[in-house]
Amino acid sequence: QINKMFGTVVVGVGIAGLARIRDLMNPMPSSPSEHLKLFGFVSRRSFGNINEAKQISLEDALRSKEIHAAFISTENRSHEETIRMFLEAGKHVLVEYPMALSAKAARELWEMAEQKDKVLHVEHIELLTEEYKQLKKEVAGKDLVKGTLHFTGSVLDENKTGFPAFSGIARLTWLIDLFGDLTVTSATREKQKDKNYSRMTVHFQTANKKPLTWIEERGPGMRREKKINFCFTSGCLENFPQAPRSAVGLFMQDQNLFAKKLLGQVSKEELAAEKWRILRCLDLAEVIQQHCEQPEKICS
Repeated sequence: QINKMFGTVVVGVGIAGLARIRDLMNPMPSSPSEHLKLFGFVSRRSFGNINEAKQISLEDALRSKEIHAAFISTENRSHEETIRMFLEAGKHVLVEYPMALSAKAARELWEMAEQKDKVLHVEHIELLTEEYKQLKKEVAGKDLVKGTLHFTGSVLDENKTGFPAFSGIARLTWLIDLFGDLTVTSATREKQKDKNYSRMTVHFQTANKKPLTWIEERGPGMRREKKINFCFTSGCLENFPQAPRSAVGLFMQDQNLFAKKLLGQVSKEELAAEKWRILRCLDLAEVIQQHCEQPEKICS
């Protein structure tokens, strides 16, 4: 494994795809990423070259014996189909979250990866931020009484990004990672079409029956930010702990993790815990969507 090189292709060149191309072309010295070699990128738009990276067709990417892994950075709606194609072609896959817009599709893809003995890695850079690492330290060992995580951001095109429980799954991932398994007790969604405004409110219970609320709010001109209010028996946490800036970019950290998996350097326990978390969050996202899309119960 020491000298093994994995040819890679980046599929989709939005913000994430461009970051992927940059990081693949400039791996961190002496990091697992040095085992990844960028062969080119695939896009529906015509670019020719980006930096030194050359554009190749999807067919060539799937067929090429020199490409062992695909980095999928397309819009959410097409993740499922693209993952399937690359797994069927016998390639390892790194995909931006959410890996699919239904829990069933995600499980099928995961089974397929396991049958083909391929790595299926879902990017979760929200867990790699210094802000989050500090928050996790702060929360560790404390007894939750109740909590709220409130996210605001600009408007998304749901035809491309999917239902907010899926496009916002990074917030759900935080809550599960901080507080363990959750159960959805209720979920509603308010939409003002004329104002292009949407607010999803989800109520959970922890395993200890403590209430947690997740609010995902989006509208024109809304600043991208997260507000927390976590109350513990020892007091409330209303601001993020101060965190230094990381020396290593988030996509690079994620790329190193993917390369470690390809090199067989991640323990079975870690892989199993991650698989559970990812699929559990997608299950919950689906439950939330079902709650929100139920016809209003009419109270007589």
